[in-house]
Amino acid sequence: MKKRQFLKISSALMTAPLFSPLTGWATGEKLKNWAGNLTYSTEKLDQAKSIQQVQELVKKYDRFKVLGTRHCFNTIADSKDNFISLVNMADDISIDPSGKTVTVNSGIKYGQISPYLDKKGYALHNLASLPHISVAGACATATHGSGEKNGNLSTAVSAMEMVTAAGDIVKLSRDKDGEKFKAAVVNLGALGVVTKVTLDLQPTFQMTQHVYENMPITQLKDHFDEIEGSGYSVSLFTNWQSQHITEIWLKRRADDKRMPEAEWLGAKLATKNLHPIPELSAENCTEQMGVAGPWYERMPHFKMGFTPSSGVELQTEYYIPRQNAVDAIMAISRMGSQIGPHLFTSEIRTIAADDLWMSPCYKQDSVTIHFTWKQDWPAVSKLLPVIERELAPFNAKPHWGKLFTIAPAQLEKLFPKLIEFREIAKEYDPKGKFRNDFLNTNIFRS
Repeated sequence: MKKRQFLKISSALMTAPLFSPLTGWATGEKLKNWAGNLTYSTEKLDQAKSIQQVQELVKKYDRFKVLGTRHCFNTIADSKDNFISLVNMADDISIDPSGKTVTVNSGIKYGQISPYLDKKGYALHNLASLPHISVAGACATATHGSGEKNGNLSTAVSAMEMVTAAGDIVKLSRDKDGEKFKAAVVNLGALGVVTKVTLDLQPTFQMTQHVYENMPITQLKDHFDEIEGSGYSVSLFTNWQSQHITEIWLKRRADDKRMPEAEWLGAKLATKNLHPIPELSAENCTEQMGVAGPWYERMPHFKMGFTPSSGVELQTEYYIPRQNAVDAIMAISRMGSQIGPHLFTSEIRTIAADDLWMSPCYKQDSVTIHFTWKQDWPAVSKLLPVIERELAPFNAKPHWGKLFTIAPAQLEKLFPKLIEFREIAKEYDPKGKFRNDFLNTNIFRS
C-alpha cells in the first residue's frame, strides 16, 4: 500500500468518531473547540491545500489565526477576523534514514503518523496522553507526555518551515539557526504559519502498561523519585479528596525486565483495565495488564478514534520545578475539599528540561499538576486564582493551551525569554498579523 493511501485510509478509520473537521462552517453552526467550552469568534475560514495557497492567504489577510485540531481550552488560537486551516494539505511524510528524522506537513495528527513510522521501524521519543492532536499545534504550545528523561513533544523538532507575515518561506533548523530556532519551536502561533515540521526518530520498540490503585499520597514524601523513575513514562492520578493516588499508570519498554509487584508502596496492582476517571469505561483507553504493544499504542492514555478523557470538560495545568514537586503536591492536597467537588481527575507527570525559549520546561526539569474539571466555568474560575496563589511560591508556570489566570506581568517573570521572544515575533510579524486578544494580553501586553 502506498504511503499516502495508507494515511488516508487510516485517518478515515481512526478519526471518524472524533473532531468532525470544521463542519461548523458547513452547517452554519458556530464552531467550538473539541470540549465545547469555547465558541470561536468568527465563522470565516479558508482551507489551504498547498504552501502556495498558504502564501496567498497570508498576503490576503491583515489578521488571522491558524485553526488546528481545536484542543486548546483557552483563546490562544481564536480569531475575530479569519481562520486558515491546513487539514486539507497532502499527508506527505519524508523519512531521512541517515539523519534519523521524519518531515511531515504540520497539520497531521500524531495518531496518523505513528502507525506509519512504526511500520517503517521507527518511533518518536514521546507522545501526549491523546494522539488526536496535530504535530504543529502540540509543538507550538509545548504539549507533553511523561517520563523523567523525556522532553516535551517540541524537543523532538529538529527543523521547521513556516510562512511569515510577508508571505515568505523561512526554514529554521537546530543545527544552523541556534537561538532563533529555539525561539521559534514553541511559537504560540505568533511567528508565522508553520507548514512543515521535522522530528527526531529512534528505533521502534514495544511497551507494556500496568496500573496500580490507591497508593497513600504520603508515600510521595519519601518515594517520589522512586515512583517517577519506575518506568519510561509514569502518570499519577488523584481526586485530592481520598488522600490517595487513586491510579498509577506505569509504562515501560518491553525490554525493561523489571516485573510488577502485586503490592507496591501500599498500592495494589489492578486486575482489569481502568480509565483515569474511575466512573468511565476503560474501552477508550490504551491496553493495560502488561500486554505488550507498539509504543504508539501504550504511551498515550487514550486510543485514536475514541473520545479522550471525559470530552465535556475543562483543563488546567501548572509546571513546577522538579525540586519543589512534593511540596507543591502536598499544598494542593490540603485543598482537596475545595477542589474535589469540581474535578473529574487530576494527573501528575514529569518532563525533562529543554532549551526552547517559551517552553515551561526551559532550563528546568519539571513536574506538572493537571486538573480535568467538570465543565462549570463559574466555579473553576473562582478556584484557579486560589490554586495559583498556593503554587506561586514554587514559581508555577501555566500550560499555554489550558485555562489559567496568572497575570501577564507575572508571566514575564516566569518565562525569562518572553521579552526576547517579543522581538523575534516583531521581526517575523511586524504588524501583528498573527496576533489575537490572548497573545496581545499575555505576550505582548498591548
